[in-house]
Amino acid sequence: MARNKFPEETIKQILDVASELFLEKGYDNTSLQDIIDKTHLSKGAIYHHFKSKEDIFESICDRLGEENAEMLAKIRNDQNLNGIEKLQKLFKTALDSMNHEIALTLSPNLLDNPRFLAMEIKQIYEIVAPQFIEPILEEGISDRSIEVEYPAETAEAIMILSNIWLNPLARNTKADNTENRFIVFNNLLTGIGIKLMDDELMDKFISTSLNKK
Repeated sequence: MARNKFPEETIKQILDVASELFLEKGYDNTSLQDIIDKTHLSKGAIYHHFKSKEDIFESICDRLGEENAEMLAKIRNDQNLNGIEKLQKLFKTALDSMNHEIALTLSPNLLDNPRFLAMEIKQIYEIVAPQFIEPILEEGISDRSIEVEYPAETAEAIMILSNIWLNPLARNTKADNTENRFIVFNNLLTGIGIKLMDDELMDKFISTSLNKK
């Protein structure tokens, strides 16, 4: 039986293996025993670090969140872009990011797993909106590339709509409904002074969402 003398390496092994299994089989079809079998660790070794499969998944999300935060910070701090350019780059980068693909692939259906839906919403309110989106909106207001009132509330609304309302893991809709939602989302932002998506980015958003249903 493989054992690791260093707890951080054992944790990384568990998270790496669980990520692979979630991607391969899906979250709901992966059991804790599957993770035990593939890591060749004892049940006690797994439970020493994690209370459940859900706890493992939450740690994977935390790890992805840390990596995404680094990406968001680079865009937020890029002095060569104005506010709207940063917001556009943020959305384009998120779509192209491997972490985005991984998150959509390994995550369970959010409505069937309210704990994970709550995690997503909490991250939006406590991290993504105030630390990254709001400062970009404020910069756009200052440089006149964005015309909105209430940047804090607008940041929250953008992220709730894009991460929950448009998320194929939150509600499975038909192709026409999905496309309509993206059109409405873009029209709403345009209406309040944020010209976010051109036709190319709109098409990429829609195709990515449809491919992950």
